[in-house]
Amino acid sequence: MTAAVIRPVAIKIDEDTKARVKRLAEARQRTPHWLMREAIIQYVEREEKREAFRQHTFKAWEEYRTTGLHATAEEVDAWLAQLEQGKDIEPPECHV
Repeated sequence: MTAAVIRPVAIKIDEDTKARVKRLAEARQRTPHWLMREAIIQYVEREEKREAFRQHTFKAWEEYRTTGLHATAEEVDAWLAQLEQGKDIEPPECHV
């Protein structure tokens, strides 16, 4: 496995934001570079998860539109209530 190539990237931020990043970095005993890099990494990871969830939702919606299979809110609520009580039960059966 080869090492990733790391290249610098410039971003433009206003002076107020720059000062805020600097103050926070000092408080955390980190560099502003580290703080911005960490913020970008966390943002990208969070947004990738949101996008995966969104894609899964579209897929589920299309499957429902194609098959008509579903579980009602009441069925799902009853199942979740059982799980909350510590009972390990199967989810409700999907039906038309």
